Amino acid sequence: MPHPFRAFGAATLALIATVSTISFALGDTGWTSLPDLAVARQEVAAVWLDGALYVVGGFGTGRETLSSAERWREGASEWERLPDMPVAVNHPAAVAIAGRLVVVGGFGGPGLQNPVDATQVYDPATDAWSLAASLPTVRGALAAAVVDDLVIAVGGARGGVSVAEVAAYDPVADAWTAWPDMPSARDHHAVAAVDGHLHAIGGRAAGDFTMATHEVYDLAAARWIEAPPMPTGRSGHAVAALDGCLYALGGEGNQARTDGMFDQVERFVRATGEWEQLPAMPVPRHGMGAVAVGGRLLVPAGATVAGFGAVAVADAFKPTPCAR
Repeated sequence: MPHPFRAFGAATLALIATVSTISFALGDTGWTSLPDLAVARQEVAAVWLDGALYVVGGFGTGRETLSSAERWREGASEWERLPDMPVAVNHPAAVAIAGRLVVVGGFGGPGLQNPVDATQVYDPATDAWSLAASLPTVRGALAAAVVDDLVIAVGGARGGVSVAEVAAYDPVADAWTAWPDMPSARDHHAVAAVDGHLHAIGGRAAGDFTMATHEVYDLAAARWIEAPPMPTGRSGHAVAALDGCLYALGGEGNQARTDGMFDQVERFVRATGEWEQLPAMPVPRHGMGAVAVGGRLLVPAGATVAGFGAVAVADAFKPTPCAR
């Protein structure tokens, strides 16, 4: 089987990465609603690709693991259904690279059982899925980001045990390579890349659902360093990078609320090395995605109670400018 990135070289990857973003119309800062998803789902992965927001996999309202995927094109009044993924997964990670949607890992179910090593690739040009080289190890509740034209898969869990493993996928070579482990094993965390640094934030491990740990992989130095912890420790949250700053949204594990939710939105300003508090989520959730595009964060899907409680909600947050 020809691998799904055969026609792409490194120069093409870099070009696509620079031209794939778009701008939303200017407006007031704060939260606004987007159209509801076609399928209520949680523990999803989400990416922005060529003018559309994609959401894949997760749990449905019956706690079933989903193979379905959908997308919302900017300005559309509803979401459109995509062909099903070859492998149904909850708690996967996903990125957009070289004009494709790449979904890695996840749990096949039921629940958080049967972690997979699948690398699933959707090509919008052909409206079809294919399988690429498998992850070196099976894992779910992992996180991923794109760094230097590579897909970096970070952490996760298998057999109920958190892992610190990091691996890089080269779509041109269709091959995975091991990178240095995170200092802290964890799952249900989130990662984002900014200015040559890969940030891993929050998560859970060994029964602790509210980790505030913030570790950064410096690509130039090829090493992990400790960074200021997130003010509100949590897991199942989402993180996105926008204009050189990092945003952590929502999550679960809040013992001060009966629904177990966190509504906090906190921003890490790399220029100052400090965290800031921003307006809370109007619909606090966990297990959702967060995608930065056009000066906004798009936040689709998730659950409104700890554990299971999938919803079809999608909203957008436009923050105040971030100091750089």
